[in-house]
Amino acid sequence: MTSGSAEANTGWSVDFWLDPACPLTRHTARWIAQVADEMPLQVQWRTMSLSVLNEYRDDDPEDDRHGYLWIPARVAAAVQTEHGHAALGAFYDALWTEPDGTERAWIGDIGDALHRSNLPVELAEAGTSTDYDQALRASHHAGIDRIDAQVGTPVLVITTPQGAERAVFGPVLHEVPDSRGSLRLWNALTSLVSVSAFHELKA
Repeated sequence: MTSGSAEANTGWSVDFWLDPACPLTRHTARWIAQVADEMPLQVQWRTMSLSVLNEYRDDDPEDDRHGYLWIPARVAAAVQTEHGHAALGAFYDALWTEPDGTERAWIGDIGDALHRSNLPVELAEAGTSTDYDQALRASHHAGIDRIDAQVGTPVLVITTPQGAERAVFGPVLHEVPDSRGSLRLWNALTSLVSVSAFHELKA
């Protein structure tokens, strides 16, 4: 990335709403983290939930008949509520990586992820209770209610250096781009959201 491109994006920030158990969201999260490693970009992690999103649908696109997806989402909401957004990001990373840092194909043990994030392992109990459901729903709607369209996870709220905010669903990625591709995607996304008439793009 050229210095001119970096200067053009100085001051950008992203609020990133995620369902912690969504594999495609994990690709997007790794992409935005890679971008933040390459340029001045602040990322704040926030919880949303596919279980909340789909609970009143006649058909569940996640086919989560046993309600498994509630568990990591509730724990994530507990982490966010009790320890903040940075702690949520650390827990989320640990959930998707092995102790040696190797990326997992599916989430790991919640208690182990809490332990490796220096968080109380007792927070795992939130996964099978409703104690943090109100907080989960509030965080979820703080993201998806910003978009006047049918959305899923992730939701990004991008804030420009001038303080303007723009909410988008996605980008949804089937893999993590390399460093060059990640920056190209970021620059393309920021170019789109800077146009006030832009509404939606699907492939």
